[in-house]
Amino acid sequence: MGDLINAEIDALLKDTSRSFFVTLEMLPKNIRRQVGLLYLLARVADTIADTKTGSAEHLIEALAQYDEVAQGNSNQLPDFNDIASLQEHEGEARLMHNVGMAISALDLFDENDKMLMRECLAIIISGQTLDLERFGPANETGSVSPLQTDDELDDYAYRVAGSVGDFWTHMTCNHILKRTHSSGPKRERMFALGVRFGKALQMINILRDIPEDLRFGRCYIPVHSLQEIGLEPSDLLRSENMEKFRPLYNRYLDLTNEHLEAAVQYISMLPYSQFRLRAACMLPVLIGQRTVSMLREENVLDSENRVKVSRDEMKNLISKTKRALIIPGGGQRLMNSNRNR
Repeated sequence: MGDLINAEIDALLKDTSRSFFVTLEMLPKNIRRQVGLLYLLARVADTIADTKTGSAEHLIEALAQYDEVAQGNSNQLPDFNDIASLQEHEGEARLMHNVGMAISALDLFDENDKMLMRECLAIIISGQTLDLERFGPANETGSVSPLQTDDELDDYAYRVAGSVGDFWTHMTCNHILKRTHSSGPKRERMFALGVRFGKALQMINILRDIPEDLRFGRCYIPVHSLQEIGLEPSDLLRSENMEKFRPLYNRYLDLTNEHLEAAVQYISMLPYSQFRLRAACMLPVLIGQRTVSMLREENVLDSENRVKVSRDEMKNLISKTKRALIIPGGGQRLMNSNRNR
């Protein structure tokens, strides 16, 4: 792929992006750098928010200070050494020691791209701050706090992921589809679908990670919906409650599938000639479709049974994606066939 930003930042990105790095490699060069740097900046915020410490106020203040510097409103970078020392993942610890380097890389981009990156980062940080205000830091306290309503769930999914779909679409329209998507209903539709694309991926994370979130006192399944089926958030700590939970869980999987269908429509709006862009969009959809199908069959409340697409299946999906894009209509057929696997 060659240097994304520079050797040091690229190494941080590869250390912390995990499966997303595969998608990043597929992207066209003229938007790869912006998407990669936004990911890294968002990962800094995510690492701060997920740090296992006793003080939510400390983490909220660290996020606010980080945002001030990232937005260009302050030159006083906080000392993140204490947060770095608490990281279990070595890549995240290195990232927290090099936050200034990541922020400085914003100056490599023009003012419009820089503005869009900062706007998206601010929205993501607002979602993480709201999480800390609602739930506190990620500590094993034994108590569980839930979201209250579906509107809160949808708002959270927008802030931490739907906003990224919006940013991705800005990059696509501004740098790749300039002539055909500069204005009008087609552009507006693409942005609406892009937001739902992002929400789909966040919903999958939420619905897959219920036991881990509960362990840290966080329940993203709204209490209002749980009460409708006679459950409380703490009931989700017991795997034997899966059958009672299943109808509600399937309802949220159905919503996730609707968002994934919006993502499929999003991809159908991309020109056939944009192979790399379509591949980068298709792969997370294929992984998402497969994950939803697996979640329908498994007891997600069993903390020993984390549902995840295997490394071998991931490689197979990458290979299928590349082959499908060679044939007109192949990508659409692949996503259709993968939907109900």
